[in-house]
Amino acid sequence: MNGNRPGELSLSVIEGKVAEIWKHVLDVPDGMEDATFFDLEGESISAVRLVSRIEDELGVSIDVGDIFEEDPNLEALVRKVAGQAEVSAA
Repeated sequence: MNGNRPGELSLSVIEGKVAEIWKHVLDVPDGMEDATFFDLEGESISAVRLVSRIEDELGVSIDVGDIFEEDPNLEALVRKVAGQAEVSAA
């Protein structure tokens, strides 16, 4: 973990880091920035990598199952992580 506690994360930090993780794990091609997890051919190992890196790098836990149930795009995942960061800080 990088030392950030969820309550200390700004939305811009969350947006930037989640975008970096999303693009790296799912190898997002140009023109598919708004694609969902399944549109980008995400699989179970991709979901595990996403949630593991988010927890390691931001200290925010999200459930792997949420990725499969919600099929988020990047914006939706950022909202999910931001929401969990607020819950964790409370």
